[in-house]
Amino acid sequence: PDAPPVIPPKRWPASSQEQMLLEDFQAALATFQVRNQERQSQMEARMREQSTLLEISQTLASALELKPGLILDQLRVIVEYTHSTLFALEELNLVALAVRGPQQLKEAMPFHIQLNGSESLAALLNGHRPQRIADVWSADPAAQFLRLLLNDQAAVLLEGVRAWMWVPLAVKGRVIGGIGVAHAESDSFTTHHADLALIVANQAAITLVNAQLYEQAQAVATLEERQRLAQNLHDAVNQSLFSASLIAEVLPRLWERSPDEGRQSLEDLRRLTRGAMAEMRGLLVELRPLVLTDSDLGDLLRQLGDALTGRTNIPVAVTVTGQGALPAEVQVAFYRLCQEGLNNSAKHAGASQVAIDLEYEISRVDLHIRDDGCGFNPAHILSGGLGLSIMRERAKAIGAALSVASQPGHGTEIAIYWVETPKQEAL
Repeated sequence: PDAPPVIPPKRWPASSQEQMLLEDFQAALATFQVRNQERQSQMEARMREQSTLLEISQTLASALELKPGLILDQLRVIVEYTHSTLFALEELNLVALAVRGPQQLKEAMPFHIQLNGSESLAALLNGHRPQRIADVWSADPAAQFLRLLLNDQAAVLLEGVRAWMWVPLAVKGRVIGGIGVAHAESDSFTTHHADLALIVANQAAITLVNAQLYEQAQAVATLEERQRLAQNLHDAVNQSLFSASLIAEVLPRLWERSPDEGRQSLEDLRRLTRGAMAEMRGLLVELRPLVLTDSDLGDLLRQLGDALTGRTNIPVAVTVTGQGALPAEVQVAFYRLCQEGLNNSAKHAGASQVAIDLEYEISRVDLHIRDDGCGFNPAHILSGGLGLSIMRERAKAIGAALSVASQPGHGTEIAIYWVETPKQEAL
């Protein structure tokens, strides 16, 4: 029952067995109600903790880059402390990555703790379980070990501190660091606090490993991109410059023999150097993506045309009608679409000439890429053939329409239409 039953007064004599039995029963029900309320409060507290732990896990899991301060901030949500430090284990050194607490603790950064051999490491790791010290200034062996360990720069961790808790960070049985948590009042951390802190520490360890893997992946991607650019530099620019140097060497003798051939070689030399310069500018665009959004789209398309002409000797005519400014993502998409279209003309079409038409209208931009190559039957090309699927995905991403018109023996035309919507105008 929600409340003990009311005993009617004077129903039985006060000393009767019935009256004493009812009073005992009433007292038992009241005690049961108090305990039930306590259990209900504990259950609600545990549910709040579980919800908080889930939020902390999601927050830490979403952080791809290393944010050590975020880990300490999330820990404080469920375990109150006055001082905290996150350490990474590097051989026999605990390197402080982040601190929370008084100003003197923040000013001490960065600092590290030198461990005296594997025994000190084993004592600190405590079998991958949290270790609590009720009073760091007591004669307890664990407190004495901590005071001996935190010397020199790390001594600031003990200033104004009484209670201490150490929580190791481990992944697959391998310890990668730890969290030192302290409080100004003695015996502030309970076993339950240690369990909660360990849950956060386990998630934090995974976050640290993920951040390291993400950083390594970025480094590998950067290296691969540099290798790709170096390969492009070697394949395109280096070959063009080599051909240009050969023409420059034989040009004087060729001119003496035949001025007409000399003039043709001069034109070839101009085309090669112009193409090499365009290739170099294209590589710089890849290294500095902001150039794609800061430059005029017409100039970028002319640069692509010059680069193709320099590589393949296919003339590219670029016509720009009107002018206007495009959103950054739209301009990048148009550049990439034209780049892919020109590559198709060079690799698959066998074209002898290419034309690029860019036309600005009010709230609309049209781009046409035409070649006089072998053409194809669009119905017989797989959805992913000739890179068309990638081009359609790029166009769809910016809300543009892409169409391909081609016939065998009659060349190909790729048309991209983009119209600015009222929503995009508001942005």
